[in-house]
Amino acid sequence: MDGDVAVGVKRGSDELNMYGNSPNSMTANGSDSKKQRLDESPPSRVLHIRKLPNEVSETEVIALGLPFGKVTNILMLKGKNQAFLELGTEEAAITMVNYYTAVTPQRAQAVLQAVSAVQDGSSPSSHQGVLDGAPPPSPVLRIIIDNMFYPVTLDVLQQIFSKFGTVMKIITFTKNNQFQALLQFSDPVNAQQAKLSLDGQNIYNSCCTLRIDFSKLVNLNVKYNNDKSRDYTRPDLPTGDGESTNKDHSLLGKYTSDSISAAAAAASRVALSGSGVSGVLLASNLNEERVKILYNKKDSALIQLSDGNQAQLAMSHLNGQKVFGKVMRVTLSKHQTVALPREGLDDQLLTKDFSGSPLHRFKKPGSKNFQNIFPPSATLHLSNIRDGVGEDDLRLLFSNSGGTVKAFKFFQDRKMALIQMSSVEEAIQTLMDLHNYDMGGNHHLKVSFSKSTI
Repeated sequence: MDGDVAVGVKRGSDELNMYGNSPNSMTANGSDSKKQRLDESPPSRVLHIRKLPNEVSETEVIALGLPFGKVTNILMLKGKNQAFLELGTEEAAITMVNYYTAVTPQRAQAVLQAVSAVQDGSSPSSHQGVLDGAPPPSPVLRIIIDNMFYPVTLDVLQQIFSKFGTVMKIITFTKNNQFQALLQFSDPVNAQQAKLSLDGQNIYNSCCTLRIDFSKLVNLNVKYNNDKSRDYTRPDLPTGDGESTNKDHSLLGKYTSDSISAAAAAASRVALSGSGVSGVLLASNLNEERVKILYNKKDSALIQLSDGNQAQLAMSHLNGQKVFGKVMRVTLSKHQTVALPREGLDDQLLTKDFSGSPLHRFKKPGSKNFQNIFPPSATLHLSNIRDGVGEDDLRLLFSNSGGTVKAFKFFQDRKMALIQMSSVEEAIQTLMDLHNYDMGGNHHLKVSFSKSTI
């Protein structure tokens, strides 16, 4: 590489071929007859790379394929200066061949240095004092790619940064015409080590420079698993194109513990239907004690509130609202209580008790918060914002929940703010996703509907 070999000329050349057999049967002897058979092979997921420099490592060859998709296997033939590289799909392999037809491959500096540091079990000595000092501020890194001549995919980032620890979530986006990403490690120390080792490094020679800093966010909210975002802890997430692997009852576990506030006493009940359990989530400005999704009708649920006034508010504010593209219907129920199942009988987790939740809003009787219960609107009120979290951080957080932020305004103390989404339905969705969002430092973001406009 670096001009020593023209990897990437057209199929049938002397440098790069599509090889039709499986990687388990990879052999090469350099003979003319075998070369001819390889040249005549139909396209496959396996690439045959020739004329590699003597000093090229396995990691560098893998790095050639990373921009085009997942690399699933490699076989190095050191004595013959050749390699076989298997990609995840045939399309990725064809794209790689076509791309390197006109572009000379470059050595992957950041990948090499990351692997070397981890394999050696050491980090640069200048970093050790930092690693042993104050704890890193966040497990989330903000990554900017400067001079991005080659494509940098989500899989490229995952494979580079996973050398330093478990990568849990990645969100990629473009801002100010720059490719950027947020990447969350399982441990803040891993994030710090990755930042110290990779900041300022080039993924490829003289291009794709990594600019890395800590994000003010400590937890990423990923809704979709696709080529723009990924939650590696949640393989069941939808792709965002209508496909979803979630079961009906999984919504209860996913949202209610983060989005519903609970209180102590129970008197009145509200039944919600039409949009499934999602209707439950909208009452986060009210005191909910218990939630039950109906076993034979999982698009309906019973919600137990703390008193009759709140039941009336829930009905007047939420009936007719649109959620997940469906209109929600809210009526008073004939049931006076939501009975908890006997232990071991609720195998589908359809009933939950939130009376002991530490995150509900109305712990004190007569709280002035009761005066701030408003029907759904496009403008949301944010409170309990952690110090150091800025407008850009919050805009990004709410945009990544699938909505469009139209306007934003901090209050003077910067612990509260107003954020306006493009529609009421978007505001409802982001409230469900981000109410009680963990901002770190024992700060949980409070989200409620506002009567104000920006």
